[in-house]
Amino acid sequence: MKILNSLPPYNLFGLEDQDYKSAKVVAMPVPYDSTTTYRSGTRDGPHALIDASRNMELYNEETGKDISSIGIFTTDEIAPDFSSPENMVKRIEKEVIHVLDDRKMPLLIGGEHTVSLGSLRPIAAQNKKMTFLHFDAHSDMRDSFMGSKYCHACVAARAKELCNTYGVGIRSTDEEGAKRGGKSLLYMKDMHSMDTKGIIENIVKNTQEKVYISVDLDVIDPSEMPSVGTPEPDGLSFLQIKEIIKGVTRKKKILGMDFVELNPIPGFVAPNYLAAKLIYYALCDIF
Repeated sequence: MKILNSLPPYNLFGLEDQDYKSAKVVAMPVPYDSTTTYRSGTRDGPHALIDASRNMELYNEETGKDISSIGIFTTDEIAPDFSSPENMVKRIEKEVIHVLDDRKMPLLIGGEHTVSLGSLRPIAAQNKKMTFLHFDAHSDMRDSFMGSKYCHACVAARAKELCNTYGVGIRSTDEEGAKRGGKSLLYMKDMHSMDTKGIIENIVKNTQEKVYISVDLDVIDPSEMPSVGTPEPDGLSFLQIKEIIKGVTRKKKILGMDFVELNPIPGFVAPNYLAAKLIYYALCDIF
């Protein structure tokens, strides 16, 4: 019996009749939150984002298309491995390898930023010249933090061991991270003197032809995105990051993406919806 006025299916964008075989994109929710140091709760991010996405209109007024027709398949959540952050990265890596073997683009939905490494490692192993492009309020360039090299504060440092990296929107770092990051960090203080076109040109100049995009949602100003663990002031607007991603995708080949660090505030769904909308616009730009 078909239920009248039933809710959309529980998957990214609430798509009917998901089909893994024909999908070009595989969304992988990762409700992992083990190394966060201020406000915990990003383990609830994937569920909140997916739930919000089920209430979106999927016609894109800019392109005049519904990009979901490319095929977007949402897997079950990747169960957390709390034995160690490194083991969790390995667990994600095994799942992403299957997606890459099937010639599909992985799209991770976090969860804390550490999960990005599980997606990046197998992609970097297959692509010798590529860039880990991370939009982030923080440099994430600590070599280790709280006794672990696999921590949300060390993601870019580990990525730098795998490939070229470039961080955009940075406005919080420790001295060690600033030195380690060097010219691979684009600070908000410098971005204030650039228009959006100039920011895109800067990113294009400092990245390889192939790019993996990682969006830590705290790169967005907390006036628009308060639902993060560490809401640093003076961030990008939704419109800015949307247009920057569009500009980058027109110039680069995108190998994969992740959107991480959504820390839902109970009863306040606007940031969850913003995150879902940003993912959808990014997919529209790529495909």
